[in-house]
Amino acid sequence: MAREITQRELRNRSGDVMRALDRGETFVVTRNGVPVGELSPLRARNFVASDAVLAAFAGAPAIAAGRLRADVDAVLDHDPTPRG
Repeated sequence: MAREITQRELRNRSGDVMRALDRGETFVVTRNGVPVGELSPLRARNFVASDAVLAAFAGAPAIAAGRLRADVDAVLDHDPTPRG
């Protein structure tokens, strides 16, 4: 659950807030009692070694490039005319 902090508290105690973010805490920042933003920790990236990825996809079926392109073309709008 997010903890509410004021804009002033964020400014005056930014070091404490950053350490709390490192611990996984989330904050809702308020100004004059009105929520204006949320601070939450970034998710840690999990990298997988390339040999593990290659082993995981070794038995995957081959991709039919022509069929993939046709599927993408059927979904995407390729009209270059600006919308605005």
